[in-house]
Order: sequence, then C-alpha cells, then structure tokens
Amino acid sequence: MRAFTKHKGVAAPMDRANVDTDLIIPKQFLKSIKRSGFGPNLFDELRYLDEGQPGQDHSKRPINPDFPLNHPRYQGASVLLARKNFGCGSSREHAPWALDGHGFRAIIAPSFADIFFNNCFKNGLLPIVLEEEIVDQLFAEMYEEEGYELVVDLEAQVVIKPSGETLAFEVDTFRKHCLLNGLDDIGLTLEDADDIREYEAKRREQAPWLFDAVK
Repeated sequence: MRAFTKHKGVAAPMDRANVDTDLIIPKQFLKSIKRSGFGPNLFDELRYLDEGQPGQDHSKRPINPDFPLNHPRYQGASVLLARKNFGCGSSREHAPWALDGHGFRAIIAPSFADIFFNNCFKNGLLPIVLEEEIVDQLFAEMYEEEGYELVVDLEAQVVIKPSGETLAFEVDTFRKHCLLNGLDDIGLTLEDADDIREYEAKRREQAPWLFDAVK
C-alpha cells in the first residue's frame, strides 16, 4: 500500500449527498478482486452516456459533458470534495479501489459511511471529516478558482488552503500510523514476521506431527 504523508493536489467536486458505493463503482464491474483497473469506471453512471460493461473500450464511450470530472479544469484532480454520508450502501472494497485508480488520494466530506471510511484507510486513501460549513466554503472557493489546490498534511493533521489558512482534522492514531507507513493488514502482519517465524519454529519442535500432517 502507498504511504500517505503530505499531498498537494487539485480539488474536484462530487456535489451531492448520500453518494453510495454503487454510484462510485457499479455492480457489473465487481467481477475482479484485483485492486487495479477500476479507475475508468469510477462514477460510471455519471461519467458516460451509455451503460458501461466490463471490458469496454472507454475511449469510444460517449462522455457526459455535464459531469464535473469530465471537465478540463478537473483533469488530474487528486482531492475529492464530497457531501455528507459519502460512501453509503454496500460494503464493497472496490469503491476505494476505483477512487484510488482514478488518482484520488484524499476525500473531504462532512461525514462518511462507516464501512467505506474504514476501507479507505486500508487502501491508502485518506478520508477527512470537516464541519459542513467548512466544506461548503471549500466548494465555493473551488468553483470560483480554476486549478484550486489543497495541501493535505497527515503528519500535522491539517488541510492547507491556497490562502495559507489551515484546517485541522482528527484521525485515529493507529490509522494515521498505518497510512504514514503504507501498512495495510498484510503489512501490519509482516511487521511481526520475525516473531511469527520464531513461534512456528518452536511449534515444530513441540509438536512436529502437526506439521507432518499437512505435507
């Protein structure tokens, strides 16, 4: 998993509340359990004018000109501004995979669905909760200024606006540690690899028949 320390990126809008995971990545694209390849289908129903299917050539699909992520000013955006209860619905981990695959590193919203919130941290995305009034102001400034960039400093736990104003956010200490060091569940386990090997060696000595039985 990629570590997250400090990131600067253009902000893009998802200006609607209660965006569910089926809107983030529709169900027909859930056939793969690989973490890559979902970016082109992020918000598929909104981005394209046809109904997307796995394996399509996206370059030939009709684009929805009214969807913000299709606008030139938001190309390459890596910070998503969203509204309350972002990521509600099913628990599909493909949702953060699709956001990451599109290039987003952080999502700022007044609130998130719990399971989606947890899945973000496990996949290298940083979900940031700010007061609704503050998010409203960020949306207003972003719409007013093309190329509106935000700096997200996880170590300092602040979002820095183009004006230099800092917005503090809270993050769980353990989740912060994992993101700063790029540790997913497997990475966390491997931190104790020496202890695991030592335990297995002792068990082989104490109960060798257990290991012989699984050969």
